[in-house]
Amino acid sequence: MRAVKGNREYTIDETQQKGYQDMGFDILDEDGKVIAYGRGKTVPYDDHMKAVKEIERLQALAAEQSVENEALKAELAALQAAAGQGAEKKAGSKKAGE
Repeated sequence: MRAVKGNREYTIDETQQKGYQDMGFDILDEDGKVIAYGRGKTVPYDDHMKAVKEIERLQALAAEQSVENEALKAELAALQAAAGQGAEKKAGSKKAGE
């Protein structure tokens, strides 16, 4: 297990994890995957606003797609109902002897 912050990297064990995490170090496993992020990190305001705008854009896109999806479901239901009525008329047109 490693504690990484900037250009500093320490090999630690599980008992030291909380202390290093409280000092702002990210905790990585042997494969280099992040186990826990250090405390006290901040995000620059410009990056935050970019993320907020992207979230708003994606929420609007999701709402638009949802409306389109509902319209297509209604159209599909209408087409299935029309196809079902057409099948009933065909079944009723047979003669009694057939």
